[in-house]
Amino acid sequence: MQSVIEKASVLHEALPYIRRFHGRTFVIKYGGHAMTDASLKASFARDVCLLRYVGIQVVVVHGGGPQIDAALGKMGVASEFVAGLRITDEATMDVVEMVLGGQINQDIVGLICQFGGRAVGLSGKDDAFLRASKLTEVRAREKDGAERVVDPGRVGEIAHVNPEIVDHLMRAGFVPVVAPVGVDEDGRALNVNADTVAGKVAEALKAEKLLLLTDVDGVRDAEGKLVRSLTAVEAEAMIAAGTISGGMIPKVRCGLDALAGGVKKVHMIDGRLLHAILLEIFTDDGIGTEIARARDETSR
Repeated sequence: MQSVIEKASVLHEALPYIRRFHGRTFVIKYGGHAMTDASLKASFARDVCLLRYVGIQVVVVHGGGPQIDAALGKMGVASEFVAGLRITDEATMDVVEMVLGGQINQDIVGLICQFGGRAVGLSGKDDAFLRASKLTEVRAREKDGAERVVDPGRVGEIAHVNPEIVDHLMRAGFVPVVAPVGVDEDGRALNVNADTVAGKVAEALKAEKLLLLTDVDGVRDAEGKLVRSLTAVEAEAMIAAGTISGGMIPKVRCGLDALAGGVKKVHMIDGRLLHAILLEIFTDDGIGTEIARARDETSR
């Protein structure tokens, strides 16, 4: 009986958050280990369905780096990365588009539908809603310290998001599942960073929240303690001090750009935990790090 009572308490804790976010839009960047473990994939799909059933509009933007690596490996093609970007020639772009827009996208759509949701897969080519421009060059340093300039190939950055098709799908009760493939003015596909796509889509939709699922539990301070809440200014200071470093910098920068673009709050959470989204959104303490523009906005 006690366990049943505890379940009721959990629902009571979630109630004010369900009420607060009803009708609001969440953009979720789905990536990392959560995309490869069967139980975590099912947990993610169930969480998305629950959010939708309590009246929250959800957009999922997914990555797929490891899956692209695996597909290229089977073809005997090695990937080269410069400044964190995959050098994408014509043949690699075909594989990227096949894996992101086909295999992964449809897998996510199928899981959401399996657990009672309604989902539709998209890439930036659909209604040309993710306009991108080609990155002409990136700079990298050799081991000897020398700098070289590299053409990354079919790699792009978002120039404009037209959210009309996504908005129509959400209003019709669907969860749009977006593959991070942009399209240039000539209709050619470009490989775009999934975090960036999620942030720009969240900006275009004026989303309440951008949730970034990662393989870490959030931002940690200089002593290694998880930071529950940060302002944009505090996050910038932690980057400048080197407390936020390495691969966390581009993720935090993505969040800061989204906040500057009108998103109300960014959450960085550990996608390796079952039901991580629900635990972050519907509990008082959450499980990850939230970033807001100002201190008076950091209350969950």
